[in-house]
Amino acid sequence: MHERCFLTKKDLLWLIAAVVYNFLIYNLGRYLSGAGVHVDLSTALDHAIPFVPWMILIYWGCYLYWIANYCLGVAWDERGERRMILAHFIGETVCFLTFVLYPTTMVRPQITGDDIWSRLVALTYAVDAADNLLPSIHCFVSWLCWIGVRGNRRIPRWYQAASLVMAVAVCVSTLTVKQHVIADVAAGIILAEVSWLCAGTIGGSRHRAGLGKIKKER
Repeated sequence: MHERCFLTKKDLLWLIAAVVYNFLIYNLGRYLSGAGVHVDLSTALDHAIPFVPWMILIYWGCYLYWIANYCLGVAWDERGERRMILAHFIGETVCFLTFVLYPTTMVRPQITGDDIWSRLVALTYAVDAADNLLPSIHCFVSWLCWIGVRGNRRIPRWYQAASLVMAVAVCVSTLTVKQHVIADVAAGIILAEVSWLCAGTIGGSRHRAGLGKIKKER
């Protein structure tokens, strides 16, 4: 079994490419769908979820969680398939297509508070329009961060459990700061699971093909 415990230069390049791709599909998706009709998928249950300004801390703080788990997922990929990176590209491509073909929106609350958390939410609303919602990239990436470490024998179980808690917290934060609705969250989670399965199938096929090539050369 091929094992690594460090990031190679190629790994770093793939991680950088993943970040660049994220910003590309998000902004391009917004540009291409800008003139289209946006659908509001809010339900009565969404409206019943309370607005909790302080959870903007989790909403933005999750970037540290993403960095840590993407590095772990890539560095400790036991078969060297970069499955997490492949899943990332698959999922974000689906996000882009959905943003363009089925653009959604939502009505966000008016910010009346003057505390630091309310101000941060207001700033978030100002720089991030209510579009590119389905699926939630925040939820997709956060759930993928947990998938990438779960069941990995080289990563402590307490960290795997903490990653699940953080992924769930991020999903909840997208709802309580009114950046997404339930449909966006569910779609993000499902997309992460499906992308992981697809990446495993593709990576496994490439791995078997590589082993077959080695055997023939021998």
